[in-house]
Parts: sequence; C-alpha cells; structure tokens
Amino acid sequence: MTRPPTAAQRRVIEAADPVTGRLRGTPAQLAALVKRGLAFRHPRPPHDHFLTPAGHRVREAIPEPRAESQPDTEVFTARVGGEEEPPVSGPARLREVHSAWQGLLELRRMTNPDGAVDRPCGWERTHLVRAAALALEAAGHRPAGGDTDGYRVRATPQPEAVAVYAPDAATLAACAATLREAGWQAGEYTEPRTRTRFLLASPRRV
Repeated sequence: MTRPPTAAQRRVIEAADPVTGRLRGTPAQLAALVKRGLAFRHPRPPHDHFLTPAGHRVREAIPEPRAESQPDTEVFTARVGGEEEPPVSGPARLREVHSAWQGLLELRRMTNPDGAVDRPCGWERTHLVRAAALALEAAGHRPAGGDTDGYRVRATPQPEAVAVYAPDAATLAACAATLREAGWQAGEYTEPRTRTRFLLASPRRV
C-alpha cells in the first residue's frame, strides 16, 4: 500500500490552487509528490507543478482547520443555485468568478492531450456540478437564491451528467447555449411526474 503523504507534503497539497491545482513548494517536495503520482511537472515553460487527479482526491480529503482564533477563509466555489448562505455578490465576486474561469481554461490547456480549451478536462468530469455551475456563473447567468429566480445545477444518477433548472423557457435555452459554448452537450427534457423542463448536460469528449 502506498504510504500517505508526509505532513509537509500535505501542507503543499492543501495550499494548491483550488481550480488549477498549481503547486508551490521546494524542489524536493514537488519531486516527492511527482514520484508518488500526486503531482506532475508541466512540460512547457515555466515547468510548474500541478496536482494529478489522485492529488486532487488527497486535497479534498484533507479536513479544513476550524479554530476560533483563525479567520474563516473560504475556498472559491461556483454558485450552483439555491444556497442557504450564498456569497456576497458584487465586484469582488465577479473578479473571483472571472479568475476561476480563466484558471479552468488554463487547466484544460494543460491537461487535455491536444491542449484544447473548448472541451472539458478531467477535473470537470469529476466535479460535474461545480464545473457546470462555473460555466454558467462566468457567463453572467443569475443563480437562484433567496427571493431571486435563476438557474439551479443538480447532480443526477446518470454518469457524467448534471441537471440544470431555470425559471422559464428563455433562461433554460440561454443556459443550454452557454454550456454548449463551454464544451458541454445539453438537451432539454421533461420530468414525467412534475412536467418540469430541465437540461441534461454532460461534458463533450470530442
């Protein structure tokens, strides 16, 4: 069985960029993570190091410290719609969303075999709801929340598919167009019992 990462290596993994997985550490720490299969060195200059899918799994398994003396700093998460405590909207949020989307495009460029940025990457396929929500929020769609109508992205039993709900047909069609432009396949369906229209979206492979 593979030995778990050392405390120092876990700190490096925990500090990785939440979207791109870019790592910062000493050459020895980064080399050790590569040897364990938790990171890879990008072949193009400046040859930065990034988490592999296994490294991302380790990062997500690390519990977040909760100390009363520490400020409560949150990692960026795209709005899926309907959150009980949504982040404050405003210029700062817009900058965060834009930065996260640009980071995701860079992750596509670095991890897709052909360097394509118009097709979802492996991280998106393992974080379907967050990835679809980021595409929608980055395109300016309004998420549902409180008294506000908007999109809602939800997991489904189907592999590699999410459901997207919207308050009206026009908004649903606009969400479908955005997801297709972002490299997703999206089709409209009707729930048999409620007759609610929704999108079933999945990352495009080619």
